[in-house]
Amino acid sequence: MKPSYVYILKCSDNSYYTGVTSNLNKRLLDHKSGIHIDSYTYSRRSLELVYFAEFTDINLAIQTEKQIKKWSRAKKEALINNEYEKLPNLAKKKF
Repeated sequence: MKPSYVYILKCSDNSYYTGVTSNLNKRLLDHKSGIHIDSYTYSRRSLELVYFAEFTDINLAIQTEKQIKKWSRAKKEALINNEYEKLPNLAKKKF
């Protein structure tokens, strides 16, 4: 089975872009070269790969990408920085 990847790019405006692909190297080249003019990352180049995870199940990769896209910036940064112990607290809503 072909591996799939969930990845996070840090954009030039310090925002994060989360994506999923089956060919990480090609997808990074596409982002960096600006091949897709209407994409989120096109006007936010230069880009830095700050996180990726490999999956053997594309459906799980897609599900994970959708989940991460809903996360706060703080939670994404905890993931990027391997601070997994912070993730549960960052998931709690503050009232």
